Amino acid sequence: MTTSDGGAGRTARQQGKRAPAGAAVLREDVTEAIRTAVFEELAAVGYARMSIEGIARRAGVGKTAVYRRWRSKLHLVLDLVSALAVQGLPTPDTGSLEGDLRLLYEVTSRALRHPVASQVIPDLQAEAARNPEIEAALQKTLREGQHGVASGIVAQAVARGELREGVNEELALDLMSGPLYWRAVVVRGELPKGYLGVLATATTAALKAL
Repeated sequence: MTTSDGGAGRTARQQGKRAPAGAAVLREDVTEAIRTAVFEELAAVGYARMSIEGIARRAGVGKTAVYRRWRSKLHLVLDLVSALAVQGLPTPDTGSLEGDLRLLYEVTSRALRHPVASQVIPDLQAEAARNPEIEAALQKTLREGQHGVASGIVAQAVARGELREGVNEELALDLMSGPLYWRAVVVRGELPKGYLGVLATATTAALKAL
């Protein structure tokens, strides 16, 4: 039996299209309403007090609509964190290692300054200290998002001859991502003027010394 959000199945039939047999038809407008509700709920009550019931109520949908898309509030929030952690960001290609790093830092800095990111990431880190599942999921989400981009930057720098073959990618990732996350997520203060440019220059020198 085909299930759907609201009248999605009826709409498909009215347009002469058959909904996928045995599958839920997930309306994109409902999905976006839920995502918007998560942002609002996080801002209002924080991660620990946030509930699927509250998200559904704020989105104007039933709990089932939320659970069709995400297994739990953890998976729902991690989906949003993934987007804010530059997951899927195309690898910068400015023609130089320092330029690539500068662009990466600019994009990452904007993402981390997002009001929800600045609130939800510390909240999730606090939860992770008490819950191994959250810790593993959070680390996987954030690390994988950055790792793909960092690996691409390193590979391009090696191809250009800016970095040596066989450079330690794990250490390179730590050098590339650590300082900005420290300032934006842990210290959480305003970045000094020109900080991203100085950081890109310093990180480039450190990577070339590996």
